[in-house]
Amino acid sequence: MRRARTRADAGMTTVEYAVGTLVAAALAAVLYQIVTGESVLTGLTNLVNRALAVV
Repeated sequence: MRRARTRADAGMTTVEYAVGTLVAAALAAVLYQIVTGESVLTGLTNLVNRALAVV
């Protein structure tokens, strides 16, 4: 009789890579929407204007 292999999982499977890639892409899309939003642009513009007004 052959012995069953008793080794631990050493890495991710193809499905885990695919799910991880999809999650990373979704997170990147959400962060892109936040950073390119009007409120962030307005906030950064105000921050730069206040910094330049002090000088």
